[in-house]
Amino acid sequence: MEAMMIAPLIGSWLQRQKSQLAARRKVALISSGLTLILALGAWIDFSLLEVPQAHDLWPLLSMLLGQEWLIVDALSSPLLPLAALIHFLVILMTPPTKRRRFPYGLVLVMETLVLLLFACRLPEGILLLLALSAIPPWMDLKARGHATGLFWMHTLTSLALMVGGWLLMESDQKGGPLGPVLLMIGLLIRAGSVPFHLWVADLFENASFGVAILHVTPMASAYAAIRLILPDAPDLLMDLLGVLALVTALYSAGMALVQQEARRFFCFLFLSHSSLVWLGLEVISPLGWTAGLCVWISVSLCMAGFGLTLRAVESRVGYLDWKHYRGLYRHMPMLAIFFLLSGLACIGFPGSIGFIGMEMLVESALNAYPHVGVMVLLAAALNGIAVLAVYFRIFTGSIHPGSISLAAMPHEKWAVGILGILIIGVGLAPQSGVNSRYQAAMELLTPASNDTWIPSHDQASGILGSLSDGLNPND
Repeated sequence: MEAMMIAPLIGSWLQRQKSQLAARRKVALISSGLTLILALGAWIDFSLLEVPQAHDLWPLLSMLLGQEWLIVDALSSPLLPLAALIHFLVILMTPPTKRRRFPYGLVLVMETLVLLLFACRLPEGILLLLALSAIPPWMDLKARGHATGLFWMHTLTSLALMVGGWLLMESDQKGGPLGPVLLMIGLLIRAGSVPFHLWVADLFENASFGVAILHVTPMASAYAAIRLILPDAPDLLMDLLGVLALVTALYSAGMALVQQEARRFFCFLFLSHSSLVWLGLEVISPLGWTAGLCVWISVSLCMAGFGLTLRAVESRVGYLDWKHYRGLYRHMPMLAIFFLLSGLACIGFPGSIGFIGMEMLVESALNAYPHVGVMVLLAAALNGIAVLAVYFRIFTGSIHPGSISLAAMPHEKWAVGILGILIIGVGLAPQSGVNSRYQAAMELLTPASNDTWIPSHDQASGILGSLSDGLNPND
């Protein structure tokens, strides 16, 4: 695990020693690829151990600080390779026209921070890493000469509320509601929930598209909420969370439908989908949390692929808007197909990675609050209409005249192929993924010591089956 955290930092330092752009990109790709391999190894190793949580055999960081900082459990084990994969693909799919200004060093530092966050369970460490993760986007905004006031206003307010809320929760032995409420509001600002979403749109408009994607798609605030406050939050706070999540899903879906510019469209589409993760976490039940965790994985993966496709198209035709039909399908059919595939996977199209999560989310919402389930379906419908409308605007219509090839490059084909296999493969065989998220949900919802055995989905089904076979009907 610690090698996985250190590899991007070493790559960030090494690429700064290179004067040539190609050499810097090569170093960044190698270090990010190595990190992905190590993250996959940690996930596989944890799965084979069959224990509630695991850490390094010789944890250097824990020896230095005196506490166990880096721990993998059922929740974080797939999030580590997911974050590493997104960072690797962003570096891999950086178009030649954007490589000179792309901050490879900052991206590798961002990768280390998000991996540290997903492996951290100490509240102080989580709050510190959330604060540090805001520095790279700010540095990118500043390097590009854009105003950073809106970004810092929301970031500092969020951090102040989170730290203040946590201190109140630590000092208040009576369990008052003020601390949890302040902490949750701070996390929702960090997540970009309505009405705290302005900084997200500003980030996508002014920062590097790749940096903005990496800052939001891992959904670090949802992880912090689970570790710091959920699922034991007061009922009033859960009601507030549900209302804000539902409002964000509907409002952002409507805004995505009327946007005329690519980056703002992606921003609101992502906010609508990410709010569904919060909505699933608001339903305190195994089905609701399993749905929320499944949607988390699918939204992070599919929205990252969707954003990278928009970024690739933008690098070819410049500023991307929907004022007229561009007819680009003939020039870039592979990107067009993946654009549609990743966009529809986000809304739960059958056979895709998002299907099973959305189905469970709708079912859990209908079981808890029927009207909420209907609103979730409405948000999904609006998002689907928005995705199809933008697809038609970019890839259909009159044929775009061009004298140079706009087809997908080899590195883009590799990235699109990897994401396409994951989106379709996991969608057609979702059981192992659902079992993993169910296991994580049960561990989070069930107070248990580290040595308590929690049955998996298959084990629980077998136990119930064997018990029912031996029960007396009169008992």
